[in-house]
Amino acid sequence: MNPLPHDQVVPILDFGSQYVQLIARRVRDAGVFSILVRPDISVEELKAMNPKGLILSGGPSSVYEENAPQCDPNLFKLGVPVLGICYGMQAASTVLGAEVKGAHSREYGRAQLNILDRSDVLKGIPEHTAVWMSHGDQVDTLHEDFVALAKTPTCPFAAVKHKTQPFYGVQFHPEVTHTPHGIELLSNFLFQICKCEATWKMSDFVDTAIERVRKQVGNSRVICGLSGGVDSSVVAALLAKAIGKQLTCIFVDNGVLRKNEREMVQNMFRDHFDIDLRVIDAEKEFLDDLAGVEEPQLKRTRIGHRFIDIFKEASSDIEDAKFLAQGTLYPDVIESGHGHSGQAANIKLHHNVGGLPEKLGFELIEPLRDLFKDEVRKLGEVLGLPEQMVWRHPFPGPGL
Repeated sequence: MNPLPHDQVVPILDFGSQYVQLIARRVRDAGVFSILVRPDISVEELKAMNPKGLILSGGPSSVYEENAPQCDPNLFKLGVPVLGICYGMQAASTVLGAEVKGAHSREYGRAQLNILDRSDVLKGIPEHTAVWMSHGDQVDTLHEDFVALAKTPTCPFAAVKHKTQPFYGVQFHPEVTHTPHGIELLSNFLFQICKCEATWKMSDFVDTAIERVRKQVGNSRVICGLSGGVDSSVVAALLAKAIGKQLTCIFVDNGVLRKNEREMVQNMFRDHFDIDLRVIDAEKEFLDDLAGVEEPQLKRTRIGHRFIDIFKEASSDIEDAKFLAQGTLYPDVIESGHGHSGQAANIKLHHNVGGLPEKLGFELIEPLRDLFKDEVRKLGEVLGLPEQMVWRHPFPGPGL
C-alpha cells in the first residue's frame, strides 16, 4: 500500500457508483482527504489508515443478489462513523439487521424529502427539500435499533441512523448538484460527526510531496517529458522545487503544437524555474512521418512511435538518470482498478510518454497520483505557474 499524502483520511468504499469520484471530490473540496478503496477491503487494511470515518458509495447491484459486493461486517467494530449512500446504505443496513427489498415504486430523478429529525447528519437542512434518487431497491423493514430520519412519498426510510452504532444511511445522492443541500449533509458527517478538520489543501501537500520525492529519488537524476500541458508542467515545477539540479526536462517540438508553445515552455521553465531543459526540434521527422497519412489513429500511432524514438535518443545523453517523472492523476489510478488497494497498479500511461518507462529501463515517479485535475491546477498556482498555463484547456497529446 502506498503511503497516504495526509494523516487525516476518510476512505470511500467503491461499490461501483457512477458518482463515486464525485463523492471523493466533494469530500476533498471540504478540506478532508479521501481515497477510493475496494468494497471488500479488510478491517485490518482500513485500521492501518487510521480513518476518521468511512463512506460506502452507491452501486448498480442488489444486495440480495448472489455475488453482490459486500463490505466486511467487522468494519462497524472500528468505532468510526460510517455513512452509507444508496447501495452503501442498503449493504450496511443489511449487516446491521434491516431488510432490503425491491421498491414498489422505483425512484430515478428528483424527489421531495421530508425530514423527520433535523439533528446529526441532517442538521441545518430545510424540513422539505429536493434530493436526487437513483434506486430500484430500498430498506423495507427497519430493525428496532434504527431510527428513521427522513422519507419521500415512496421511500419511507430515505435516511436512517443506528441507535448504538455510529452509522448513518441515505437512499439519495448528496454528492450531486441535483441535491441542493447535499454538501451540507456531507459537511455535517465530516465535521460534526467524524470530527474532521479542514486541513487538506495544496499548500500543505507541496511539503509532503517534496519530502516523498526526495525520499524516493535520493541523489539520482530524474527525467521529465515536458509537453507544456498542465500535468507535465506541474510535475516539472514540483520536481524543480524538490530536487533542483537533479531534474532534466525534455521538450520535443513535433511541429504540430499550439502557437508559440515552444517559446512559452522555454521562457517559463528555463528562465523562470532555472530547469535543465533540453529542447528537441523534431518538426521535420514528425511531418515526414505524417506525409500522405489521413487516418487519425494511424497519425497518432506514428507520432507516438516517433516520439519514443526521439525521447529515447535524447534521454541516452543524460548521465545517471534513474527515474522518469510522469503526470499520472488519481482518476488514472482509479480507472486502472487499483490505487491504495495494496495491489500493483496498472497505470494508464500518458499519451505523450507511451511505454517509455519499460522501454528505457527507468523507475517511475508519479508525484501527482493522489490528485484530481482541479487539485493539480490549484497546486500549479501554489508552485508559481502562471494562470494562463494552469487553467488552459487540454490539448491532444499528438498535437493538431
